[in-house]
Amino acid sequence: MPRYVALLASINVGSDRLSMAELRTAFEREGIEDVETVIASGNVLFTHEERPTGGLEDMLQWILRERFDMESMVAVRSAEEIRSAVEDNPFTGDGADGNVHTMFLDGDADPAQFRVLVEDQAARGPERLALGPRALYIDFAEGVAASRMTGAFLERRLGLRGVARNVRTLARILAKMA
Repeated sequence: MPRYVALLASINVGSDRLSMAELRTAFEREGIEDVETVIASGNVLFTHEERPTGGLEDMLQWILRERFDMESMVAVRSAEEIRSAVEDNPFTGDGADGNVHTMFLDGDADPAQFRVLVEDQAARGPERLALGPRALYIDFAEGVAASRMTGAFLERRLGLRGVARNVRTLARILAKMA
């Protein structure tokens, strides 16, 4: 069976609100196997019978809603998709690993909307953007904390929801998936 990673967005994983142990137990109760968390920030590795990742995302969002009364965007990706998110990101190796991110989107971005995003962002800061398959590659040149570009800004411009991870975190996830 294939190994996947679920990337949870905007959720207080690791705090009193939702512990990693509770999250693992909830996934296992739904028949998800080999559940393992990576870094206490909403990265859950698991094994499941092969199926479209969209169906897995819906199932995991349902678990969060039913078991914890939480709404969260969940992006599910295979090891190959995580590898691609690192290797195909044009800013990997050029920008600092902590500043270079892949934002996993819940669909493919429209190229026209992406061009508007790039134009709008150019007036806001030095960040660099590139489009990938169900992904947005971002170099937060001066650091995430200094950036005026927020997830909400990106989601409004693209009309898609997303969850971002930096290259360093993705490399750790990929190593655990091997």
